[in-house]
Amino acid sequence: MIYLRSIVFTVIFILSVLVFSIIVVISGLFSRETRFKAARAWSTFNLRLLRLLCGLGYEVEGRENIPAENCVVLTKHQSTFETIFGFQLFPITCWVLKRELMWIPLLGWALSVIESIPIDRKAHGSAVRQVVRIGKQRLAQGFWIFIFPEGTRMAPGTTRRYGISGALLARDAGRPIVPVAHNAGDYWPRRGLRKKPGTIRIVIGPPVDTAGKEPQEINLEVQDWIESTMRRISSGYRANGTAP
Repeated sequence: MIYLRSIVFTVIFILSVLVFSIIVVISGLFSRETRFKAARAWSTFNLRLLRLLCGLGYEVEGRENIPAENCVVLTKHQSTFETIFGFQLFPITCWVLKRELMWIPLLGWALSVIESIPIDRKAHGSAVRQVVRIGKQRLAQGFWIFIFPEGTRMAPGTTRRYGISGALLARDAGRPIVPVAHNAGDYWPRRGLRKKPGTIRIVIGPPVDTAGKEPQEINLEVQDWIESTMRRISSGYRANGTAP
């Protein structure tokens, strides 16, 4: 029954991407706030559907750590869940994402309307410069910049060296970094259709000051907080024998 419900959710989810992409594209004729209300409506719809069909909800710890001024958010990337949930935390979000998503009809147009930052992950140095250049513009416009520093979805209990673009952007723009850890991968794996019932834990960490620090130093501080928090909240880490 869980597998069947997961399939039904996946089908509706895909259809919702198509329908709401059209709505977001149309909302591009109006204000920036209107566009993000449309994107947030898509997020809310799917989160409620996920709870209803799959019995999978979420809880958030650390909302008090969100600073008053918009900044850069570095978050763990394990599943599709965080790409849905990210629209819930902040009024206007800008996503750094792989450029291939922009080539998908309707979805790519919607991502363009909400002013995402597409990058060629193979470009390395030029991709970093692009994130810093456009990211600073978006920050000045009031966006919260969402970046997955690992660059791809990671299985629970694993990590890799964090990319430098988020740390460099935050430092050069004079903004802190808000680290976010979550255990979505324990319930919604990066591969496969089955969603396990339960409650995803999302933990927002204290802002990391970037002033006067090298990007590598910033990344080490952010990664240390995220991965230590993952060891606390993720069954994937416990299954691998890496619990504290």
